Amino acid sequence: MSDDFNMSMRKFLKQVGVTSQQAIEEAMREHNTAGKTYAVKATITIEELDLTHEVTGSIKGQE
Repeated sequence: MSDDFNMSMRKFLKQVGVTSQQAIEEAMREHNTAGKTYAVKATITIEELDLTHEVTGSIKGQE
């Protein structure tokens, strides 16, 4: 793969990671999350390539 492709991919994934973490942390601060675990799902879509990729997991609330 080309350097331009790799750089654009890394830039996008970094943006996804950073902005998602900020949004999750903000939501956690607004609620009492102690002792709770939350199901999480992230979906990446590229409509032109007919791609939908889902990642699921869990996040434990702050103590």
